[in-house]
Amino acid sequence: MRLGQIRLREAVTAAVFDGESARPIPGHTVRDLIRRTETEHATLAELAKDMASRHAENWRPILPIHPAEVWSCGCTYAVDHVQDQESEPIYEDVYRKPRPEIFFKGGARVCVGPGDSIGIRADSKFTVPEPELALVLGPKGKVLAYTLANDVSAWDIEHENPLYLPQSKVYNASCALGPVLITADELQSPYSLELTCTIRRAGETIFTAAVSTEKLHRRVETLIEYLYRANSVPAGSVLLTGTGVTITRAMALQSGDVVSIRVPEIGELSNPANIVE
Repeated sequence: MRLGQIRLREAVTAAVFDGESARPIPGHTVRDLIRRTETEHATLAELAKDMASRHAENWRPILPIHPAEVWSCGCTYAVDHVQDQESEPIYEDVYRKPRPEIFFKGGARVCVGPGDSIGIRADSKFTVPEPELALVLGPKGKVLAYTLANDVSAWDIEHENPLYLPQSKVYNASCALGPVLITADELQSPYSLELTCTIRRAGETIFTAAVSTEKLHRRVETLIEYLYRANSVPAGSVLLTGTGVTITRAMALQSGDVVSIRVPEIGELSNPANIVE
């Protein structure tokens, strides 16, 4: 099932999507539905199917979930990607360690949806998109759905000093999610998805690359298990699984660029980039 959110009479409202049309679930957000999965012992897809309006209209999808928390993982793809990051030895070391890199990205405050602007830090000259598969987590870390994510990152700040990671990763409009969620019952495996990232500038494609999630070095179950160690992550949170696409300094984002991330089974997440102070 394709589940997301729309703006219905100024209220953020969950909706079931079918192509460009959607059937609203009045009075509920996606996080409301996730809370009900625990109390009503039903899957997210079952609840949405039963509660959605029978009347479909064309709606523009907005941020598909306002997550309680967003967590992100690094160095989860093959070592050739790790070595490409300006030859920083620390990335290869993190890749090879048994404990994965997991960091707090923020909450709904830093998130934007499809068509909204992602942020370029004013104090960064090398901000890049990081296309990723994202997991929507329910009670006790159960994967309820999948979506696309852009873990926008100021790599020059991170490369200057690894301890600057929060400043390179956590700021206004630094995380895009969408366009919709695909419930776990519909996406049988997270390891066979072809993820494509494209950057367009003034209407011209200046960068495109693809990676398969089969190259994930860390298993989803492992990432979740480490995330929940001594860490009571609330249901309705999102975990970004890391990127396998490397973008060079020559392709650093500029204001007005448009980043598109696509997985055929999920859809396309497109966002213009703009400078944030």
